[in-house]
Amino acid sequence: MSWTRRLRLCAAGAVAASALFSPPAVHAAEPNDGRLTDLVNPFIGTQNEGNTYPGAAVPFGMVQLSPDTGHRTGYDYTQNRIRGFSLVHLSGVGCAIGGDLPVLPTTGDVTETDDAKYAATFSHADEQASPGYYRVGLDTGIEAELTATERTGVQRYTFPATDKANVLLNAGQALHKNVSSKVEILDDHTVRTEITGSGFCRSTRPYTVYTVTRFDRPFTVHGTWYQDSITPGATKSSGPGRNGAYVTFDTTKDRTVEATTALSYVDAHGAEVNLDATNGSSFDQLREAARLAWEDRLDDVRVQGGSDTLRTSFYSSLYRSFLAPNIGSDADGRYTGWDQRIHRARGFTYYQNWSLWDTYRTQCQLLSLLAPREARDMAISVLKIDEEGGWLPKWGYGPVETNIMSGDPVTPFLTHAYHQGLLKGYEDRAYRALKKNADGVPPADTMYVGRESNREYIANGYAPLIKSRPYRKPGDSDYHHGGSVTLEFALSDAMLAQMARDLGHDADAARYAARSRNYRNVFDRSTGFFRARNADGGFDGPADPARSEGFHEGTAWQYQWLVPQDLPGMVGLIGGEQAANDRLDTFFAYDRMLKDPGRTAREVWVNGPYAYYNADKYNPQNEPDLIAPYTYLSTGEPWKTTDVVHAALTLFTDGPTGITGNDDLGTMSAWNVLSSVGIFPVQPGYPTWGLTTPVFDRVDLVLDRSYYPRGGLTITAPGTSDSDRYIQGVRLNGTAYERTYVTTDALRRLDTLDFTLGARPSGWGTAPDAAPPALK
Repeated sequence: MSWTRRLRLCAAGAVAASALFSPPAVHAAEPNDGRLTDLVNPFIGTQNEGNTYPGAAVPFGMVQLSPDTGHRTGYDYTQNRIRGFSLVHLSGVGCAIGGDLPVLPTTGDVTETDDAKYAATFSHADEQASPGYYRVGLDTGIEAELTATERTGVQRYTFPATDKANVLLNAGQALHKNVSSKVEILDDHTVRTEITGSGFCRSTRPYTVYTVTRFDRPFTVHGTWYQDSITPGATKSSGPGRNGAYVTFDTTKDRTVEATTALSYVDAHGAEVNLDATNGSSFDQLREAARLAWEDRLDDVRVQGGSDTLRTSFYSSLYRSFLAPNIGSDADGRYTGWDQRIHRARGFTYYQNWSLWDTYRTQCQLLSLLAPREARDMAISVLKIDEEGGWLPKWGYGPVETNIMSGDPVTPFLTHAYHQGLLKGYEDRAYRALKKNADGVPPADTMYVGRESNREYIANGYAPLIKSRPYRKPGDSDYHHGGSVTLEFALSDAMLAQMARDLGHDADAARYAARSRNYRNVFDRSTGFFRARNADGGFDGPADPARSEGFHEGTAWQYQWLVPQDLPGMVGLIGGEQAANDRLDTFFAYDRMLKDPGRTAREVWVNGPYAYYNADKYNPQNEPDLIAPYTYLSTGEPWKTTDVVHAALTLFTDGPTGITGNDDLGTMSAWNVLSSVGIFPVQPGYPTWGLTTPVFDRVDLVLDRSYYPRGGLTITAPGTSDSDRYIQGVRLNGTAYERTYVTTDALRRLDTLDFTLGARPSGWGTAPDAAPPALK
């Protein structure tokens, strides 16, 4: 709950409310000039494959109404033609998905049915965006404005004076592969569609969305099209290929047309229910409601200090961190489960869209801090996938599994939720699902791949690299990434061992803990690096770790630090702390970085948005490296974590190229937020938070009292700057603290976390017991 809401409750004088939300021991910092939403730039990440979108959405909303310019994932800042404003976008994904029902206003006769041909040009000089709102002036003289609710996209078009003001509703084209579509004009205000699509990365499993669009005034002319054939006056069109409808208004006097489009993944009735939930509110009312929803979210984090650019980058990252996962249940609670049957969410909101390989490292942790009620519902939703569909997900879109990426990301996602207290009442169900996932392989006749190479991993202690193995199911195959899969399975086993031990499953805990050390089985002592092994047990691929094979979107250099469950053991493998620090320094080009952090980040670390392979340096734009800078916290040189993190933060700016790599449903943005405030989840799946120098003088976090009894946490770092960035000391609630990490239990007892900084590294955090301990 934000400070704004608390103040409103107090001002109302509600006795019950003031008792429940009594002022916390910490005090909110003063807000920046203006509204926090004014600090958000939705165009950040829309260029150079950040793959964000600038359109309108509310926090975790089902609908993301945004322009599509012809880029495969939606909008690209370098392009100047809009094909339509479509309903569904995922922030920062690398493959095409969504883009359902692109709608575009036009004038004149309707002669084209392909959105690439009837697209309208525009200029960024006549374009603006803010949380919950988007506006653009098209070169046709039409102004388009967009806003959103949880389950609807709302459009307002201002036309020139004409009797041929059209709105084109294209059911047959999208960002995904369109399987089939149906469009139906119900009356002179309403158009309904049914769209079936597929095709996220290598996935081919179809899903269906239903929409209903209601205009605020009757249209005077209408028609439909199929492929290139336009039929004036027709009310229906369906089948594979391009299906669409157009409606025409007379705007010679009243130039404005408003339309609300509701989305459902259940059925047409669900779309109607979601449309009715807007209660007939006007565009301006819904736009302001969307802005207030975002203001309320952003208000849970108040910062002092830092430049305008830094604050814009920070709040824009915070904004993107709240865009997903997305509501999947309709206003009546119904949703389509992974068994493709209709269910009803009772006592929780059902969520969908699970980029787990990405988000288990940063974004789910941030949500557990700042949105624990929603994070609880998200975790319950994942358990429902297992209960209804038969297995836990890997990378889920809507009601289907795409099987994209590898390893076992759902385990640290759920064990983190467990340790944060988000699974109360669901502990046993969660453990049963995780145990089934950890010890088995999904049946061949299901859509899941799960831990595809689990039999070999359990039998031999490693997942084999079998480059020639054909794909058995659409998506990715663990057999093509045996080196990194072994590391990720071992990480997940470590996290499940801790949960098993907590729940009293001691034999399971010992078994999973033993498996968590399987990372040692892919360590090649002749090279000093991890290396994939083939089915016969031999090491496979080039010996050069920069040219290694079998590591998903990375190399052995980048994956070498992905042993957060046992960094002391990994450090021992490569020769001890000094050898580890030497290797880390090489990895980060540390000496060069000290002299020129920003240039090193851009010219040495980053080699293109999808340059994942053939590299021996840190890659801050992809997930395998997200924890790597924090390794210094465990090697006796914690000040170097600050150096590397602050250099990486220079990659986040306030322009269209201001995200490093795909944002991956808020993953990179959450890294920016957590690293900027000075606490970072260094053992994903376990409640351990590494400490590093904040970039703001003061940060006030509002925390939900149901999970954090103190109600808030103030983090201070007076005078933090490029010159004074080294930690001289840390105090928890005023008491000196020498460790480089805190636990969630400690955070729940904290009012204040204070950093004292200086111009040179100190001895803080260098004692033998200062580092995060290995998990046993």
